Amino acid sequence: MQGIEKSFNSVQVLQGINFCLEQGSVHALMGENGAGKSTLMKILAGIYKKDKGTIKIKESNVDINTPKQSQELGVAMIHQELSPIPEMTVAENIYLGREPGKGLFLDYKEMYQQTEELLKSLKIQVSPRAVMRNLKVADQQLVEIAKAISLNAEIIVMDEPTSAITDKEVSNLFEIIEDLKKHGKGIIYISHKMDEIFQIADDITVLRDGVYVNTWKAKDINQNTLIKSMVGRELTEIYPKEIVPITEDMLELQNFTKKGKFEGINFKVKKGEIYGIAGLVGAGRTELMHGLFGLDKLDTGKVILEGKEVEIKSPKDAIANRIAYVTEDRKLEGLVLEMSVGQNITLPSMKKLSKGLFVQEKEERTIIKEQREALRIKCSSERQLVKLLSGGNQQKVVLAKWLIKSPKILILDEPTRGIDVGAKAEIYKLMCEFVGKGNSIIMISSEMPEVMGMADRILVLSNGKASGELSREEFTQEHIMKMSVEHI
Repeated sequence: MQGIEKSFNSVQVLQGINFCLEQGSVHALMGENGAGKSTLMKILAGIYKKDKGTIKIKESNVDINTPKQSQELGVAMIHQELSPIPEMTVAENIYLGREPGKGLFLDYKEMYQQTEELLKSLKIQVSPRAVMRNLKVADQQLVEIAKAISLNAEIIVMDEPTSAITDKEVSNLFEIIEDLKKHGKGIIYISHKMDEIFQIADDITVLRDGVYVNTWKAKDINQNTLIKSMVGRELTEIYPKEIVPITEDMLELQNFTKKGKFEGINFKVKKGEIYGIAGLVGAGRTELMHGLFGLDKLDTGKVILEGKEVEIKSPKDAIANRIAYVTEDRKLEGLVLEMSVGQNITLPSMKKLSKGLFVQEKEERTIIKEQREALRIKCSSERQLVKLLSGGNQQKVVLAKWLIKSPKILILDEPTRGIDVGAKAEIYKLMCEFVGKGNSIIMISSEMPEVMGMADRILVLSNGKASGELSREEFTQEHIMKMSVEHI
């Protein structure tokens, strides 16, 4: 791709971008959210049309105006934002639009057989007949990867392919990538996870604010140089952990049990503490927080809040007890994408902001302004649609809507998934500010460096059971991983 330019409504988002992918290699495309990575790849995938520039595939100039044209040229893209058809099966999603047929009829038997063979070859343990809406986000991600590979494409774009899968599944994906390389395929790999990039990439290209910065051989660049080139400044600490006073107990969970999900979980969280919950995907981490927040009914369990037992049977009860929950899927569960930034921020507080049938607009605008400034939310105005913001700023909007409720306990489930390194540092700083006021955070994270970097203590879950609790002095990746597989 040479001299690629693209504008949306007179705002230039790509300026003369150059990018070259070699056959049988992995080329990492790096940059903060909003740098232009996904836009560039959507031009290659035929979703957007370039304004200027040329695209060559195997030395031939090509015009790509539709996703179908892109696919016919041997390009497949695994998107960061999953978009399966939820009511269809795994097999129907994989072969959508190219289903095997018998005469005028679809050959379902053949389709399920082909899907089974494909999934088996990729070591993906999902039933071809499973309905997509019943799958975990991690399994949906694996199905998307299988779909792209089934197209037998020459160029495969992977946009954050490991954002929702386990370390074991990541290892499996890297084996698949190595195999694809041996067969001469070219992989364009977008990820914010530095350790992955240096493990898998042959070449690295960085974009910043829609401008090409540089391309390196992965072996010729280190993490600090890469981060500096991405954000235009040095991040002295990726995890800006601040030591704040940790005082008396804020929350205690006693004998939390939901059969088939988690069993006999006990822990305490103190004021001023970030309490990490680690474990493999499927260990019961999110399900445990659903139980605490009243989203799921427990079989047994007591909640002690500041020394008093409280009853939480619904999210309404949790919110009344000043517990807030930022879920792992901000787009599906945290935001109303077709509404503005301001509307999303004040949505949970409408009752408080309303008098009779009318909203107190002056008070609403004041609250939105305060939250935008306090959380440093970058947007053109409060009226901008939240779907147009970068991932980091969307996450800040989700945080803002909860912080208005003045919670004492903030549950953060994968707080920085799909967020660039600069925005991550800002989210971590906000976390430190929150606990610095004597509040508490419970943080679930699949990124081990993140949970070790930010937590004061870590509870490790394995197959729905507590393997133990670690103090900050005891944190090591090997220790946490060993505990994560203890009950499997």
